[in-house]
Amino acid sequence: MAFEMARAPWSPEQQIERPRLTKKVLDTEDQAAFPRQMPRYIYFAANSKNKWGHQRGYRIQVISSAGDHVPEASSMERAISWARYQLAVTRRKEEEPTSTSIYNQNDPWTPTIAFADFINNETITNEDLVAWITAGFLHIPHSEDIPNTATVGNSVGFLLRPYNYYDLDPSIYSHDGVFFTSEQDFTACEVNPVACLPQTASCLPNFPPFTYDGF
Repeated sequence: MAFEMARAPWSPEQQIERPRLTKKVLDTEDQAAFPRQMPRYIYFAANSKNKWGHQRGYRIQVISSAGDHVPEASSMERAISWARYQLAVTRRKEEEPTSTSIYNQNDPWTPTIAFADFINNETITNEDLVAWITAGFLHIPHSEDIPNTATVGNSVGFLLRPYNYYDLDPSIYSHDGVFFTSEQDFTACEVNPVACLPQTASCLPNFPPFTYDGF
């Protein structure tokens, strides 16, 4: 978001600053690594467009930040250098399957995997990408943690949200509640409309019939 100067329509002799959405394409890994504050909106765009002419994509919305871990000048910091970034986007590589290793804790001064080395200014345009997201929070124990810590205010995570991916809200096609009794055939469309959804629209796997020892 950026501010632009404009004349106030109701008072032309006055100026106002109004917010304006600006777009910026991040072309390299260095540009797409955010140690501190992230842009308010950041999303991965595909090469296809929806019917409104907008690029289909997914927005990443980080709910909580882990904050500072150890000083970057620390001799052990490279072992947990993934924690430098709220979000870092890199090209997908088979030789970079994880951001750390269980062996880093044994010798943090010479780590087996140093995530900071993944970010080497390679281009990320029209490439298969990986979004490395660090989410967390600092919890200092207090008396209200007894007998158990409340979850309110202690949530952690991120959201991966469709952003112009669909032409409209897909939930409007969700079926209403269905009620049927044990005497009715739940596989019949007139009883259970959900039973007639196409196989591709089902979120459940198709399990084959299961039998065991005659049962």
